[in-house]
Amino acid sequence: MGTVIIKPLAVSLLLAVFLLGTLDASGISSDGDEKQVYIVYMGHQHEPSDSAAGFSAAEAAHHKLLNQMLDDGSSAMDRMVYSYKRSINGFAARLTEQERRKLAGTEGVVSVFPSRTYQLQTTRSWDFLGFPRNARRSLPTEGEVIVGMLDTGVWPDSPSFSDAGLGPPPGRWKGACLNFTCNNKIIGARAYRQGRAGLSPVDTAGHGSHTASTVAGRVVEGVGLAGVAAGSARGAVPGARLAIYKVCWDDFCAGEDILAAFDDAIADGVDVISFSIGGKLPAPYFEDAAAIGSFHAMRCGVLTSASAGNSALTGGRVGNVAPWMLSVAASSTDRRLVAKLVLGDGKTIVGASVNIFPKLEKAPLALPINGSCQPDSLARQSYRGKILFCPRGSNGTGPLQAGAAGTVIVNAEPDVAFVFPLPAVTIAEDQFTEILAYVNRTRTDPVGSIHSTEANFNSEAPIVASFSSRGPNLISPGILKPDLSAPGIAILAAWTPLSPVSGNLRDNRFAAYNVISGTSMACPHATGAAAYVKSFHPGWSPAMIMSALITTATPMDPARNPGGGELVYGAGQLSPARARDPGLVYDAREDDYVRMLCAEGYNATQLRVVTGSDGTACPAAGAAAADDLNYPTMAHHAAPGLNFTVRFPRTVTNVGAPGRSVYTARIVSSGPYIRVAVAPRRLAFSRPLQKLSFTVTVSGALPAGNEFVSAAVVWSDGVRQVRSPIIVHTVDVQ
Repeated sequence: MGTVIIKPLAVSLLLAVFLLGTLDASGISSDGDEKQVYIVYMGHQHEPSDSAAGFSAAEAAHHKLLNQMLDDGSSAMDRMVYSYKRSINGFAARLTEQERRKLAGTEGVVSVFPSRTYQLQTTRSWDFLGFPRNARRSLPTEGEVIVGMLDTGVWPDSPSFSDAGLGPPPGRWKGACLNFTCNNKIIGARAYRQGRAGLSPVDTAGHGSHTASTVAGRVVEGVGLAGVAAGSARGAVPGARLAIYKVCWDDFCAGEDILAAFDDAIADGVDVISFSIGGKLPAPYFEDAAAIGSFHAMRCGVLTSASAGNSALTGGRVGNVAPWMLSVAASSTDRRLVAKLVLGDGKTIVGASVNIFPKLEKAPLALPINGSCQPDSLARQSYRGKILFCPRGSNGTGPLQAGAAGTVIVNAEPDVAFVFPLPAVTIAEDQFTEILAYVNRTRTDPVGSIHSTEANFNSEAPIVASFSSRGPNLISPGILKPDLSAPGIAILAAWTPLSPVSGNLRDNRFAAYNVISGTSMACPHATGAAAYVKSFHPGWSPAMIMSALITTATPMDPARNPGGGELVYGAGQLSPARARDPGLVYDAREDDYVRMLCAEGYNATQLRVVTGSDGTACPAAGAAAADDLNYPTMAHHAAPGLNFTVRFPRTVTNVGAPGRSVYTARIVSSGPYIRVAVAPRRLAFSRPLQKLSFTVTVSGALPAGNEFVSAAVVWSDGVRQVRSPIIVHTVDVQ
C-alpha cells in the first residue's frame, strides 16, 4: 500500500526499507480505454485446485466471466494476470474503467479494486525479549511448523538456512520449489511478478533473507557486520521450516502478486505467514490484498503477522489493521549503535549510523552550495576529501557521487542507525546548530573526524521507534492497532551477497549478515513468537495465538513513548516465553469476524460470497457493534468533552491449569477521566477449554486537548497475568 520501496540504482536500499511514501495505484487511469491491473475479488473458493498449475474449473469460470466483460476484441487470455483458484476465488486482470464498472456490478463479485504497490516496511534482540537460546522447546513439534515468508525471496546458502539435522518436510506439505533448489529447511519457494513464469525466488535485495532468518534461522555463532553487533545469530524457532514467496522486487511489491502468494501459501499448508510489507494508510478490508489474503488464511487456521508501518513522522497511520491479522510496531533493544563526529575544537557530537569504515581523520567541513545533498543538486559539484553536511536529509548517494570523504546528515529519526555508502553520522537539528556555531567561530579551516560505530547500553529500552506507525485504526476505530511491539531497531540478521550492505550499487562492501531497522524487522520477531506458540499448541486458532502474544506482552511506559500510549505500542513489548502458557485466551472464529463486518456496514449478500456459506446473515440493525468482537484489547473513539459509556462483552477460554482454577480481575488505570468496571470480577473454571464470559464497562469524558487515556483489566490466578489493555482516545479518524 504505497510507493516503490527498493530502487538500488538510485536509492540506498536500507533507507528505502525504512522510509515509506504514499498509497498509490499502479498505472492509474480515469475513463477511456487506458488499462490498469485490477483485482476482482469473489470470496470463497468452492472448488479449490490442488495444484497451482493446470487449467482448473475455477480458472475456466474466471476466463468466462472476463470474456463476457470485454468488448474491444481482446480475450481473457490477453488480459488475465492471475487466476486465484487454490484458496481464494478471484482474478487479477488488465481492465478499462468501463470494464471495471461492469464487473463490479456482477453477481458474485465482492469488490473490484486497483492493484496497489506496497512497500517493504538478531543477535541480541531475542535475549532482550527474555527468550534465551535454552528456552523450553517443543521438539520435534517445532519441526512440524511451516512459516510462509512473503518478502523479497531468500539467499539459500546462508548458514542461517542450513538443514543439518533436519528430517524431511512434514507429510502434509503441498508446496513446490520452482526455479530454486530447496532443502529440509527451506521446503518451498515461489516467485511472483505480474503473472510471469520462470522467475527465481533468490533474494537480490537482502530484506527477505533478513526477515526469514529472524523468524526461523539456525543458530550461527560469531557473526556481525564488520565487528558491529557481534554475537550469535538465531531465529525464534530454529527447527521450523520455511516456505518462501517472493513478491517484492527491485522497484515494487504489487497487490496482485501478494494475493497470488497468499492463495498459494494457504493451499501449500503453511501454519503462519510473515508479511513485512505495508503502507502509509490502510484500505477498506475487501479492497486490500493483504486483508483479503489474511482473512482466507484465518479461515484455514493460518495466522498472518504483519508490520504496522514506518510512517509515524510523515502523517500516516498504522497500515495493516484487519482484526484477523497481528500488527506489530517497532521498538528498541538495550543496545544502541552510535557514531561520533569530533570537531576541530575537540567537541564531540554523538549521533547514529552503522559506520564500519575506518576512522576519517580531520577532514575539512563543507556545506552544499544550495543546501541540498540530493544527487541532482550536487551534479557537477566536487567535495572531494571533505565531510559534506546535509541539513535536509540524504541517503548518502549524493555526497558519494560528489566525491565526499564523509557526510553528516540531519535526520528526524535520531534513534535509528543506518548503513551508508561512505563514513556518516546522522544528527538532530539542534546538533547541526552546534556544528554551525563551531564553523562560524573558528578562525582556521573547520575540520572534523568521523569515528567508527560503537555499541552502547540503552537503559531506557524498550522505546517505540520514532518511525513506527501509530494508531488509531482508521478502518475500525474500536479495534486497537498496532497490537504489540517488538524489536525493530538495528537488528542483525542474514543478508544476500547480491546486494551491498548499504544497498547502493556504488558501494563495494558485501556481507553475510547486515544491520537494518524498520517495522519489517519487528514483524518477524512476532512471527517467530507465533510459530513458537504454535509448536506447543498446534490446534490453536489464529485468534488464540494472537491473544496469547497480546495478553502476555510486557506493559510499556507511556511517559517514555509520547504520542498516544497504546496507540503507539499496542499491548506492549512482545514476551515469547510467557506466551507459551497464557492461562486464558480470547478466541474468535470466522463467524465472529463476520458479525463484526456486519456491524462495520458490510451486508449479508457480500459476506455470503466472502464465506461461501448461504447461511451467512447479519443481525438486525443495532444488534451488534465492532466493540463486541472478542478481541484481547479494547478501544473506544470518544468525542472531546462529551460523556460516554461503552460496554465490551468478552469471553475467555481456559488453556492453563488442567484442574479447577479461579481468576480474579484487577483494574489498572493511568488516567483520571474514565471509570472501568468488570462484571463478574471472578471467573471459576472447572475444566480445560471451558469458556466463561464477562463485560467491561468504560465510562467518562475526555477533556479537549487530552487525546487519550488508558487502563487495563488484568485477570490473575496467582501465577499467570492475563492483561487486556483499554484505550479511549479522541484522535481524528476521518
